[in-house]
Amino acid sequence: MQERLEEQLITAWVRLTGILKNTRITKGMVYNEAIVMLVAYHRYCEGGDGRVSFKEIVTETRMLKSLVNRTIDSLVEQGYLERSEGKDKRTTFVRIVPEHLEGYLAVHERSLALARELTQIIGEEDAHAFVRIVEKLVAHQQEKTQK
Repeated sequence: MQERLEEQLITAWVRLTGILKNTRITKGMVYNEAIVMLVAYHRYCEGGDGRVSFKEIVTETRMLKSLVNRTIDSLVEQGYLERSEGKDKRTTFVRIVPEHLEGYLAVHERSLALARELTQIIGEEDAHAFVRIVEKLVAHQQEKTQK
């Protein structure tokens, strides 16, 4: 019985990621760029100077450092982000360039529209449950990584 549940979990995961991939959740921007921008955007919305460290982006996205670096390079080249150094020059930060935020927000709005559609399909209660489950899985993975 347990094996069947494991198979169902894997199958459900594959189906969901297929749906998300095929709906082009980040249409208009490379997926990895949109993910990095989301982290930077959240920091921007928090106020302050809006800077987010390279290390925080790696931790939050679980992307390889080299991929984050290439992605940030691309976003800087496109004018979405700007780099700045930390106090000891070993820490690199990026922040959103407000003048180019509109381009990202158009991509982000398509992602939000998909989230709204999914919420209509599964209902608010299940959407909240999904968020709680994912947060629990992420917290567990972070705990494992820190050990």
